[in-house]
Amino acid sequence: MSIDYSVWDHIYVSDDEDATSPFVDTPSLFRMRHRVKRMKEGEEEEEREDELKKVQAEVKKLEGDEKSFRRFLEEHRRDEKKLPWNVDTISREGFSKSILNIQPEDREENQQEKLKKHTTFVEKYAKEIKHFGMLRRWDDSQTYLSDNPHLVCEESANYLVVLCIDFEIDEKHALMEQIAHQAIVMQFILDLARTLKVDPRGCFRQFFSKIKTADKPYQDAFDRELDLLKQRVRRCAQARMESAMKELEEEERQKRLGPGGLDPMEVYNSLPKEMQRSFDEKNIEMLQDVMDKLDPEEGRYHLKRCIDSGLWVPDFDSEDDEKPVINEGTQGGEGHEVAEDAPPDRSKGQRS
Repeated sequence: MSIDYSVWDHIYVSDDEDATSPFVDTPSLFRMRHRVKRMKEGEEEEEREDELKKVQAEVKKLEGDEKSFRRFLEEHRRDEKKLPWNVDTISREGFSKSILNIQPEDREENQQEKLKKHTTFVEKYAKEIKHFGMLRRWDDSQTYLSDNPHLVCEESANYLVVLCIDFEIDEKHALMEQIAHQAIVMQFILDLARTLKVDPRGCFRQFFSKIKTADKPYQDAFDRELDLLKQRVRRCAQARMESAMKELEEEERQKRLGPGGLDPMEVYNSLPKEMQRSFDEKNIEMLQDVMDKLDPEEGRYHLKRCIDSGLWVPDFDSEDDEKPVINEGTQGGEGHEVAEDAPPDRSKGQRS
């Protein structure tokens, strides 16, 4: 059985444009439909463009975040390579771990705690700090601190300054200047650590790399700080020597005080010249003559001061009420003091 396809040869197929009411302007309707269609297509195009712009902006933001993260990661890797070798930097745990060489914020120590910490540290590492102070070459200093990173601290810097003052007091000026140089080296390392907010043990290599190729302003700053330290050391040494002299003089004065608490040197210097001369010559008769010539009230004043200072020792063993002798052991004047272990020549004399 065959199918006759000819029956479909003259079928009329109409589109929407033919299905119109006889009362509607067909051309106007067609134009309106096409306009609406174009408007819909335009709105869809605008929506697609807005959506595309949003996606592009998000992609751009993600790309910027990725660049920032890569830059931060690279900086962290560079800092990590500068860390001193220890159990944290040369080994890795099984879990992912990032180590930042950031110095923790410690509470501020009081003066007593600082002093105790300094004393303990110096007692333990004084020899090592002195050795560092004697090094002259940059490479030697860097190598020594690499072998002894615990020395890179405030206590070492302070002890180096103390050594400077001690050498200056002993008039060892060349040693003072050498130690002062190393003290400034340590101080610059500590300042660099405070600037970078890292542990000073992790940045001393950066200082040596910089100072060995330093430009003129940086080298001038180093030399200026070194000169200022030397000046401060000299002033401090001078002040300490003056203070020590005053303490020594006060100790000697306390030893000289007589039974009444007066200094025989001060009393001697306040006496009339003739009385001083009688003490210088150990002449009791001259002293009695001077006392007789003085006003009674002035004589009693000087007599009491001489007794209280030990210049005049009353002889209470005598039958007379007052028979004084000159105490040569406490005698003043132009350095005529008799040694303490020398027996005094008690030349006795009675006031008339």
